[in-house]
Amino acid sequence: MVENRPFLNVLAHFVLIVGVALVAFPVYIALIASTHGPYDFMQGIIPLLPGDQAVHNYSTMLSAGMSTSGAPPLETMMFNSLVMALSIALGKIAISIISAFAIVYFRFPGRSLAFWAIFITLMLPVEVRIVPTFKVVADLGMLDSYAGLSIPLIASATATFLFRQVFLTIPDELMEAARIDGAGPMKFFKDILIPLSRTNMAALFVILFIYGWNQYLWPLIVTTKPDYYTVVAGIKRMADVADAEPQWNYIMTTAVLAMLPPVLVVIFMQRLFVKGLVETEK
Repeated sequence: MVENRPFLNVLAHFVLIVGVALVAFPVYIALIASTHGPYDFMQGIIPLLPGDQAVHNYSTMLSAGMSTSGAPPLETMMFNSLVMALSIALGKIAISIISAFAIVYFRFPGRSLAFWAIFITLMLPVEVRIVPTFKVVADLGMLDSYAGLSIPLIASATATFLFRQVFLTIPDELMEAARIDGAGPMKFFKDILIPLSRTNMAALFVILFIYGWNQYLWPLIVTTKPDYYTVVAGIKRMADVADAEPQWNYIMTTAVLAMLPPVLVVIFMQRLFVKGLVETEK
């Protein structure tokens, strides 16, 4: 039984408040910076109070005439990020759930070896294999394309492992009952396994969407045409200006707008996300 000690309650709330403040402070700085003009940052001092240029900054970044910001139109970058994030999230879920289905429900030589070979790839992130991956993508002519942005990042050992754990919790009697009723492997997969995995798929979708949306290094390498810039890579290119001062008001405005889609995904899918992470019994 946990004792109700006022001091421990105060300490716990203090630690939580400090943690939230540390996480939220950079977001607050970006939000405040997006309300100031370009000359408010010349002295190297970051303002801590809102300015009076918020309407001008946001209207400029949301309009078509954005040549002064040093980046392509914001809607183009946001659309590219959306395509990339959705392709990665849906592709990872589709490939991982099929891989886990094959590993759990099919008996073939080397089944365990196949699973552990997939699992070991967790130790090889894209940053480690970026040179050979870039060479393959370049040889296939996929630079400056949505396929080049998404396909190399689709395979996921983590999602395969999670779906495998979900399938292992499903009773074997359910599979035997489906077999007695005449259901083949694909019908069992489509009519039973997928419905039972919907909450887990939703939780993974949130994680993988944010993972794809926040990709920085890979889009920066495989895109050279502004038409395929993602919003994260676009922010980097906006900050790297030659013979001029970066327009931090536009950069921070873009950063704030870039945070909105992942935040909206988390908000609208919060219940499914939490349920998919904590649900253990089927």
